[in-house]
Amino acid sequence: MNALFGLALKSAWNRRLTLGLTLLSIALAVTLLLGVERTRVAARASFSQSVSGADLVLGARTSPVQLMLYSVFRMGATNNIGWDSYQAVIRHPAVAWSIPIALGDSHRGFPVIGTDAAYFEHFRHGRGRSLSFAQGRPFNGLFEAVLGAEVARRLGYRLDQAITLSHGSGELKQSEHGDKPFTVVGILAPTGTPVDHSVHVSLGAIEAIHLDWQGGAPMPGVHITPEQVRKFDLSPKTITAALIGLKQRTAVFKVQRHINSYPEEPLLAVLPGVALDELWRVVAMVEQALLGISVLVVAVGLAGLVAVILASLNERRRELAVLRSVGAGPRHILALLALEGAGITLAGLGLGLLFLNLAAWLAGPALEARLGLTLALQEVSPAELKLLGAVFLTGVLASLLPAALAYRRALTDGLTPRL
Repeated sequence: MNALFGLALKSAWNRRLTLGLTLLSIALAVTLLLGVERTRVAARASFSQSVSGADLVLGARTSPVQLMLYSVFRMGATNNIGWDSYQAVIRHPAVAWSIPIALGDSHRGFPVIGTDAAYFEHFRHGRGRSLSFAQGRPFNGLFEAVLGAEVARRLGYRLDQAITLSHGSGELKQSEHGDKPFTVVGILAPTGTPVDHSVHVSLGAIEAIHLDWQGGAPMPGVHITPEQVRKFDLSPKTITAALIGLKQRTAVFKVQRHINSYPEEPLLAVLPGVALDELWRVVAMVEQALLGISVLVVAVGLAGLVAVILASLNERRRELAVLRSVGAGPRHILALLALEGAGITLAGLGLGLLFLNLAAWLAGPALEARLGLTLALQEVSPAELKLLGAVFLTGVLASLLPAALAYRRALTDGLTPRL
């Protein structure tokens, strides 16, 4: 066996350029395969942890997925719930904290969130990480705004800059609240969640900019200046949703039943993790497609390995025949070529892991800051071990084809002069 190892190494070194390119193609294919797998796992974790600190999400009665899409990802729309109903719900003795959310306005395509100080204190994302400020502070005044990281980056905003909000969002955007400008007082650090794409203002500010509006349009002949709005009661009348944290998570189903059976208004309370898993299943086809593409790339790399070994058989006919003539049996030839294929596949797996960790080390911090994907250096997971094992086994089986052809060739095949 040691002699076979030595022969395999010397033969591979003699064809190092061709085999080196094959090794590189397998390594890159493995890097892509494991990269897609790690990205898939990280994306699912980031998706499921877009709001990781809340035990319940409260909103109007609709489907759980629709409520999560709008309240967390700012997609779609739902009905609002009354402020009095919200106050009644959070007075439940099991509720520890709550974050009210009012949606419906926008700024240059980015959603505007009306909320309060609890948002910056209790909101969690990722693995329980709290919000932090890259610059500035939370809003305190009525017409102050805090920007998500992507809003500030894409629009080039800075502290103390004046901005105006628009009524509605997307196709529903109607007109500007240009008479009531806001001042940027804070810019949040990147989170990799929808927070980065949001503009945050107070609930009172949402009420203030709509005082002279009715039915989604400005009231003719009525104009209330920013100085005059402070004389009005700016307590919210409705909100879109709320994030709720409990004193003990064991009470989550009890509080959920209490909310869902609230008699004054049709309300819905959903468990974020359950609803996000259901939502993820809707888009799971994309991750399966990416994984399928990676498998095809690996198959192409292994096909290249077979092609290289097959192409080299004609060049090695005399070499293999000489080995047969000095006592090497057909089984030794079979083992030699199979060992060569297995060695190249194994080396490709190791080099692919090295490339993957190098990419994670170089790009990991940027991906975590921008997209919330954690691709740091880590041990090979059981799922990745299964993929690597499948690739290695496939590589060994693929190398048996040219080995079988060499096994069947006669001794005189390589010693007979060609005419």
